[in-house]
Amino acid sequence: MRYPDLRLTDMILPDSLRSRLHRVLGEQRQQASLREHGLVPRRKLLLVGPPGSGKTMTASALAGELHLPLFTIVLDGLITKFMGETAGKLRLVFDAMQATRGVYFFDEFDAIGARRGERQDVGEIRRVLNSFLQFLEQDDSHSLIIAATNHPELLDRALFRRFDDVIEYAVPDRPIIEALLRARLDRFDTRGLAWNEAISQAERLSQAEITRAADDAAKTIILRGGADHLGSAHRRSEGTPAGFAV
Repeated sequence: MRYPDLRLTDMILPDSLRSRLHRVLGEQRQQASLREHGLVPRRKLLLVGPPGSGKTMTASALAGELHLPLFTIVLDGLITKFMGETAGKLRLVFDAMQATRGVYFFDEFDAIGARRGERQDVGEIRRVLNSFLQFLEQDDSHSLIIAATNHPELLDRALFRRFDDVIEYAVPDRPIIEALLRARLDRFDTRGLAWNEAISQAERLSQAEITRAADDAAKTIILRGGADHLGSAHRRSEGTPAGFAV
């Protein structure tokens, strides 16, 4: 458990995605009013998209915005060879949602959410998945439940019906790439940086990879004596998806 200090304003997101997340926050903040009128706020979210696209960061940002604790549940570590143990662990998680309002983040959700009938351990996984579906459907807590997967095509279709909202993430487009780079390098003189070339090098990379590359460039500047100028040459270096020569 931790209390993140991240906010949505700290994230570079497409306007459509940001709008959907603000809708979730609005309903959470006004949930008392909604419930008075017999309405239930969005509180069960499925985030789908490639690795490094911002799903985990979104869970942290929503927790930070709502001033709630963030609980991360790694499902691979939850599953045992004994069905009773796994179901018991899942029940403990959902009981905790009732006892402590928070953001409960199920990472790598496809570990249990794979389509029934398409895995060698089909019997065990089917029972685990059925238990999760039952707990999710019965849950009426005020906690925010977020599941994330890199492989939505593997998920059982029954899962999609159990969530209030399915939010899709994608590899950043050129405007988002530029915004990411400018946000990470805003303390440096980038007038000599060939932005079009840098953006082209970063295409098809995830947000995490772009951020790491920009941070590596910033570190290089500092380690070379604290110069504040970022040059226009670009290169790919070992362990760095895209680099900026100083």
